[in-house]
Amino acid sequence: MIPREAALAFQLTSAPADFFDDPYPWYAALREYDPVHSLAGGAVLLTRYEDALAVYRDPRASSDKKIEFRPKFGDSPLYEHHTSSLVFNDPPLHTRVRRLIMGALNQKAIARMESDVVRLVDALLERMAGARPLNFVDAFAARVPIEVIGNLLEVPRAERGPLRGWSTAILSGLEPAPTPEMLERGNRAVSEFVAYLEGLIAERRRCPGDWDSDVLTRLIQGEHDGERLTATELYHQCIFMLNAGHETTTNLIGNGLWLLLQNPAELARLRADPELMPAAIEEMLRCEGPIQLNNRRLTASMELGGRTLAEGTFITIAIGAANHDPAQFAQPERFDVARNPNRHVAFGQGAHACAGMNVARMEARIAFSRLLARFQHIELAGEPQRDRRIRFRGFRTLPVHVG
Repeated sequence: MIPREAALAFQLTSAPADFFDDPYPWYAALREYDPVHSLAGGAVLLTRYEDALAVYRDPRASSDKKIEFRPKFGDSPLYEHHTSSLVFNDPPLHTRVRRLIMGALNQKAIARMESDVVRLVDALLERMAGARPLNFVDAFAARVPIEVIGNLLEVPRAERGPLRGWSTAILSGLEPAPTPEMLERGNRAVSEFVAYLEGLIAERRRCPGDWDSDVLTRLIQGEHDGERLTATELYHQCIFMLNAGHETTTNLIGNGLWLLLQNPAELARLRADPELMPAAIEEMLRCEGPIQLNNRRLTASMELGGRTLAEGTFITIAIGAANHDPAQFAQPERFDVARNPNRHVAFGQGAHACAGMNVARMEARIAFSRLLARFQHIELAGEPQRDRRIRFRGFRTLPVHVG
């Protein structure tokens, strides 16, 4: 148990070393002792499910990050990106871009993607077969979403090499206390990505793709009866799509396998009843959510947990804490592949719920179904290494034997 005094002194910008490997005891202590916890600079950290849900659903909680990010990023490529993309904007830009993206990610479109994802996954698994111990993240978890998002934007396969590195560098700038090196890498990645997109977009303007399936063509042409995105907006929606689709699904697949290996009885249960796979994916999202923190800024005062939060208050939602709240989830520390109900908030809620959530679910469902069918024996081949980030929860390395 974390002592009360330690919980009250907790700050995300100076989190203790053990928080990176296992934040959940800290979240539990904060829920018990200080669920609307004050952070440096007047911000607050929410750890209860009901408070997270209230903020997600309240129109007074803005996603616009221009005020918050200016001191952090200054006038930089990272600032331009993170204040131009869909996820960090309110209507009308959010509404317009989300509608364009969602039109290419509806259930019919996702169903059309499935056969390509199956072929991709099977090819990756074939390469893994008979291999010496391998890093599951590099060999599989990160490869699936990069290819899927590359296909959605119709990025030529030979040009996809830098995408993962760009994505990781850009998102690392969102950590509560990014180092100067992280900011430098992030700014360089944005600049390089935009330079690449200039050529890709120019080519797509000359030769448009299929409106129904090519998200980049949809973003370029805009709504048939509406205005088009500016060049800056267009670049950064493409970067956002890669970042969101890559980080969430890579971490979901890596974290999910780790959970199964740590819970062999649940792995056996899932092997015996593959119909549990959709529920198992939801439990992976709840137990070890790929994104642990989200942020809002209040445009008017709001009551939360007995406190009145003033207009302008910055709020950090601890998604991982909300998904382990015993007031919402029975035995929240137990990994249960058949958990029902399971109303987690791994993908957010409300108007800003993740636009690609069903693509991520489809990728994970196919990835784990084919993985468990292909290999009867999967075991750790060494000590996994967690990524040393707080906002994004995943592994740098997850060494495994398969056979």
